[in-house]
Amino acid sequence: MSDTLLFSPLTIRGVELKNRIVVPPMHQYSAIKGFPTDWHLMNAGKFAAGGAGLVVVESTKVERRGCGTVGDLGIWDDKFIEPLARLVKFIKQQNAVAGIQLGHSGRKARATRPWEGDRPLQRTPEIEAVIDDWDEWTPVAPSAIAHSEKWPVPRALERHEVKDLVQAWGAAARRADAAGFDVLELHGAHGYLVHEFLSEKSNQRSDEYGGSELNRMRFVIEVTEAVRAHWPAHKPLFVRLSVEDNAGWGPQQSAQLATILKPKGVDVIDCSSGGITDVAPILGKEIKYSYQVPLSEYVRRHADIMTMAVGLIIHGDQAEQILRDGQADLIAVGREILNNPNWPMDAAVKLGVEGPFRNVPPQFGYWLGTRDKRGFGTRPSTFQNGLSDPGKVS
Repeated sequence: MSDTLLFSPLTIRGVELKNRIVVPPMHQYSAIKGFPTDWHLMNAGKFAAGGAGLVVVESTKVERRGCGTVGDLGIWDDKFIEPLARLVKFIKQQNAVAGIQLGHSGRKARATRPWEGDRPLQRTPEIEAVIDDWDEWTPVAPSAIAHSEKWPVPRALERHEVKDLVQAWGAAARRADAAGFDVLELHGAHGYLVHEFLSEKSNQRSDEYGGSELNRMRFVIEVTEAVRAHWPAHKPLFVRLSVEDNAGWGPQQSAQLATILKPKGVDVIDCSSGGITDVAPILGKEIKYSYQVPLSEYVRRHADIMTMAVGLIIHGDQAEQILRDGQADLIAVGREILNNPNWPMDAAVKLGVEGPFRNVPPQFGYWLGTRDKRGFGTRPSTFQNGLSDPGKVS
C-alpha cells in the first residue's frame, strides 16, 4: 500500500505536515520551576527524529497557579521563551512541525506526580524546600467544588480573575509564537480548568460564565478569541476536548462548541474523553482498539471541522483505515509511540510506503534501511490486519 493517507502531507493554514502522525502532548512532570530540562529536549527530539509529522510539547501552564505538579512546564513569563525555543529548534531540525499545548490545571493543581500517588500535594518541609510560593499556588476553579472526596475544595474564581485568565492565555500564545512554535493547542479536556467551565458538574456559577450551556462555553470562546489575537493567522489552532465525559457533557455539546469555535479560528478538534470525575469513562463495555475514534467521527461529521483521533491506536494499518473511513484527519499516537519512538518508520515499512527511512536522520535511518532490505522471510510479528469495526456514534 504505497498510496497511503497516513503518509500523505496535510496543509493547515500556512503549515504543511509531512504526514498525518501526531505525537500528542504527554506530561513529563520533569520541569524545574517551570523551565524545560534536557529531558524535554530528549523526549521531544526522539519523536521528531522518529518521523512524526507534528510533535506537540506537553501542557504548558499559562499561569503559576495552573501548574498541576512541581514538574509542570510554564509559559507565564517571557523568561520561558528562550528555553522553549531550544526544543522548537531541535524538533524542526528533524523535519517535523513543533506544536505546544497551553493549559491550566484548575482544581486539579498542586498535586503529586502520578507515579508518586496522584493525590493532593502535602505541605512538608521537603516540599517547602523546593516550593517558595505554596500559598500563592492555590487551586482555583469556576466554583468551589472539589474534584472528588480526596481532593481539596478549590477557591472559586472572581469574575475579574476569569477575565485576567483569558488574557493570560493570549499572552501565552504570543510567547509560544515568539519561541517559534507553528501549531498551538488549547487544553479543554480531562477535567482541567477549561473543561471545568464547560461541565455543569463543576461549574455552578451564576454570572455570565455559568448556567446555560452557552454561558459555560463562554470562557473557552473568549480564550480562543484572545489567543487568536496574538497567534498569527497563518498558524493552525487546535482545541482538545473531552468529547464525552460521562458526566453530562457529550458529543452533541462538543460538536455545538466546535461549530462556534471554527469561525473564531480553530482548525482542528483533538477528540479525547473523561477527566471531570475520578471515574475513567469506558465507551461501550470495554476499552478496545480505536475506542475513542467514534468521538472524532461524530465531531467531524456534525461540526464540519477537521479532527484528530486518539485512543489505543496501535498499528499503522489501523491508523490508515481510520483516515480512509473519514473518521479523522490526523492520528495521535501517544503511549504506543512512547513504547516505540520510531513508530512512524515502522508503520511506513508495514504499509509499503516507498523509502520509509528517507525522512528520518541518517544516523539511524540508514542502518534501519539496510536491515530492512535484507528481509526476514516473514512479516514482522507486530503486523496487524483485519481489525474489527470500532463502532460508530450516530
